[in-house]
Amino acid sequence: MLKTLLCSSFLLQNTYLYSLPRKFPYSFKPFRSPFSFIYPRPIHNCKVLAMAAPTTTSTSDPHKHSNRLATEHSPYLLQHAHNPVNWYPWDEEAFAEARKRNVPIFLSIGYSTCHWCHVMEVESFENEEVAKLLNDWFVSVKVDREERPDIDKVYMTYVQALYSGGGWPLSVFLSPDLKPLMGGTYFPPEDKYGRPGFKTILKKVKIAWDNNKDELIQSGAFAIQQLSEALSSSASSTKLPDGLPQNALHLCAEQLSGTYDSRFGGFGSAPKFPRPVEIQLMLYHSKKLEETGKSDEANESKKMVLFTLQCMAKGGIHDHVGGGFHRYSVDERWHVPHFEKMLYDQGQLANVYLDAFSITKDVFYSYVSRDILDYLRRDMIGPEGEIFSAEDADSAESDGASRKKEGAFYVWTTKEVEDILGEHASLFKEHYYMKPTGNCDLSRMSDPHNEFKGKNVLIELNETSALASKHGLSIEKYLDILGKCRRKLFDVRSSRPRPHLDDKVIVSWNGLVISSFARASQILKSEAKSTLFNFPVVGCDPKEYMEIAEKAASFIRRHLYDKQTQRLHHSFRNGPSKAPGFLDDYAFLISSLLDLYEFGGGLYWLVWAIELQKTQDELFLDREGGGFFNTPGEDPSVLLRVKEDHDGAEPSGNSVSVINLMRLASMVAGSKSDHYRQNAEHVLAVFESRLKETAVAVPLMCCAADMLSVPSRKHVVLVGHKASVDFENMLAAAHASYDPNKTVIHIDPTDTEEMDFWAENNNNSAVMAKNNFSADKVVALVCQNFTCSPAVTDPKSLEHLLSKKPSVIA
Repeated sequence: MLKTLLCSSFLLQNTYLYSLPRKFPYSFKPFRSPFSFIYPRPIHNCKVLAMAAPTTTSTSDPHKHSNRLATEHSPYLLQHAHNPVNWYPWDEEAFAEARKRNVPIFLSIGYSTCHWCHVMEVESFENEEVAKLLNDWFVSVKVDREERPDIDKVYMTYVQALYSGGGWPLSVFLSPDLKPLMGGTYFPPEDKYGRPGFKTILKKVKIAWDNNKDELIQSGAFAIQQLSEALSSSASSTKLPDGLPQNALHLCAEQLSGTYDSRFGGFGSAPKFPRPVEIQLMLYHSKKLEETGKSDEANESKKMVLFTLQCMAKGGIHDHVGGGFHRYSVDERWHVPHFEKMLYDQGQLANVYLDAFSITKDVFYSYVSRDILDYLRRDMIGPEGEIFSAEDADSAESDGASRKKEGAFYVWTTKEVEDILGEHASLFKEHYYMKPTGNCDLSRMSDPHNEFKGKNVLIELNETSALASKHGLSIEKYLDILGKCRRKLFDVRSSRPRPHLDDKVIVSWNGLVISSFARASQILKSEAKSTLFNFPVVGCDPKEYMEIAEKAASFIRRHLYDKQTQRLHHSFRNGPSKAPGFLDDYAFLISSLLDLYEFGGGLYWLVWAIELQKTQDELFLDREGGGFFNTPGEDPSVLLRVKEDHDGAEPSGNSVSVINLMRLASMVAGSKSDHYRQNAEHVLAVFESRLKETAVAVPLMCCAADMLSVPSRKHVVLVGHKASVDFENMLAAAHASYDPNKTVIHIDPTDTEEMDFWAENNNNSAVMAKNNFSADKVVALVCQNFTCSPAVTDPKSLEHLLSKKPSVIA
């Protein structure tokens, strides 16, 4: 392990790390570092510190200082543009200055909605004394990790390898040639409790650089070499061993089940993150068990997932008043959250709630998916359809306040609720467990520092039916009252100072959300016509969600795609960023384009997906060793090219890419299909040992591997005029049931362009469409294992066909 770096010539004791430790999954040859650390402890995630607004300084004149960040577009960099620290953006000017002065680089990486980034800014970067040390002894560089995930990956990997943990802000000291010397995350300004503060760290690094420069540089170079070898491994074969996909899927499900919290839902202990890839794995595994007749085991897996989704939706991690989900809960009960809202969480969570609805047809789950999507539509979408990145956890408690607090926008006192709701206040307080003293008392982890004393984070602890009965109300009337109450609170909350909005547009995160909007446009048509919705759910016609998805995809094509080079940019704010598109941008966008097409969008989305896959292969695919690198490898300042496999808060680009390749292989035929399948298997072969040994770290990759092993995906081919109600009804039927191993193709034989595309790429589909076309109805065929069902023209008949097990479709 890289922990051999801890051999030292001097001591930096007990650095603070604001982190959630995760064991680093790779091994390394021993090498030395002149630095030594006692293993760090994470700061308690719940602690809320008062802090200044990110865009102001502690001086009376907010523009007493200005630095090079003032010309940047990133919201995070602009927050630091008037610090007394002489910040540089990541560019050659900074590196040249470090070489010229022969001083180390201090690299600080964060993002605009990061709570502890704000804390460190207020405590250290707005401090004139700290700024002088940084300016005299270092060249200081700021990076937005959302704008440059490639840079963040290099140095976060280094810190995780040393300390088995990481987080933001990420604080790393580099040589002028960008090799890492030492690092950590959040550092307090002063020495406390026997631990060094940031000023002490700066002095020790200065001394080490002056006295041990050569050893430092040599150690950093060796660290990068070792990381590069470990993170860009090649496959010894282009094939996976027989049985490995099924074994990996079972192992991952078994490992997750072993961490299941049967009392409060979720996998693992506090802090609890909504990791949708785990939900996807368990639902996929349940489906496979069901298909093989193991219904009892399938139901057990399904129950874990559904209970977890219910607990999350009822918990404080869910914004009951405004919709959407916060980042994670600090306690085991999903109650008190870290209040930040991230776009990538919203997209993935909407999808798993849609999956749960597909399986159960329980509108509880469709309601939650709508809740998320309606929040995004209301608060997170720009005028051209672009979807913004995040909302901060912190906000001022009142207009004009100079300090911000975490959760201030979202928490309530009982008096506020009583004044706003009047006669219904008692009902509302009982429903959401509100108390005059505050309700953050359900767990010792919820509020250990009494930061939320007298405040309430809404949570549902009792069954709605029991509460309605207690109040002598029908469920419908009870829910209607709650909805009206939430609307009143929302209106009042809207007058509070809002959390900072990061209006940066990130291609990969937009892809995750485009997918959920597109899928919702058809899946939600299975809701009963009599379904009632209450605020914050709007209850729109599901087809409106497809319009949102297509508008967002169109924004990316207009502003972040070069039609000449067929390349993507990574992000947009006041124009495209300097950063190129990374693997996740291509993979997540391709996935969303396939969803756009399969769920009823035009053929051009499929054509664009094929174009992007070609570009992705050219830029990222290791054709000899297998697997996709995370970067194009064209920027010499990015020292690592990683083949990422970990499915964490976001799925890995390699996992999503394998699924994309399998979906594309099922749509085209012949050598093109074979090419996609071969690339998919070669990618998986790179991660063979991961699938064998630590499957729980790669749940989506386990699903992808199993998809590869399926002898034949189920094909649904719809033939007819697309601008008809019959077509929409048949398309909804095609997507009514949960089946990750299903491909939907729709063809209008009267459209010459469509027929030419299918004739070139999958002539069997073109012939099938031509032979089954009917001018006055839509025809559906279900095909698998080289056999197709008799054509059907009724949506119910199609749903019945698709509900059968694969072996009995013929």
